[in-house]
Amino acid sequence: MPRFAANLSMMFTEWEFLDRFAAASDAGFSAVEFLFPYEHPPEAIEQRLRENGLTQALFNLWPGDWQAGERGIAALPGREAEFRDKLQVAAAYVEATGVRRVHLMSGMADPNDSAAQGCFSANLALACEQIGQLGADVLLEPINGRDMPGYFMNSFDRAAAIIKQAGRPNLKLQFDFYHRQILHGDVTMAFRAMQPITGHVQIASVPSRHEPAGEELNYPFVFEELDRLGYAGFVGCEYRPRAGTVEGLGWFAPWRRKT
Repeated sequence: MPRFAANLSMMFTEWEFLDRFAAASDAGFSAVEFLFPYEHPPEAIEQRLRENGLTQALFNLWPGDWQAGERGIAALPGREAEFRDKLQVAAAYVEATGVRRVHLMSGMADPNDSAAQGCFSANLALACEQIGQLGADVLLEPINGRDMPGYFMNSFDRAAAIIKQAGRPNLKLQFDFYHRQILHGDVTMAFRAMQPITGHVQIASVPSRHEPAGEELNYPFVFEELDRLGYAGFVGCEYRPRAGTVEGLGWFAPWRRKT
């Protein structure tokens, strides 16, 4: 049975951030993910996880200045010192939350630029080494250009090639079915091929990015396929509710945690 994680950056936004943990637990989730924890002390996140019996499935490493449009700094030459410093900040949250998967955001850069490629490769190696010492995996997520035009990591095949070339056991793919459908299509066959290197899955309807029900992707089939293939990771619900988080959880009823 898939293990679903509520994305607290998109879901339960009717509550203040720290109150979303209890709301997710009350709705039947046993795990959560979110974009970034850095506005709150590590101890505050750990407390909400513990009080609500939740597992931290995922969060992202430092994004840079998100409000100014930055989407990671790993592929940005000249930001290496900041990247190293923020890795140490993230490490405190990894230790506090017990998370075993963190997503490395590459940033807005030309994927064909040799300087960006070199910078990304070096920062990726550093992240894998330091995060690996904490017992966690580093994930690469290809993101479509409709949602994030100009993003460096915009190809599943290139992400898979980087993972293979790096040869690091704690470097994995973040397979977002929403982004895969928009970027390349052929989601089922791609997941079958890439499942051995996949560390985390995310879902949303296509094209609206609402609840995973209806539209282009047949998610009941996808969930059966995850089980058939023996996928043991989390399934992050990274979608924007159409009209209220709790009101839109009908799709989740067969899998909700019973209290």
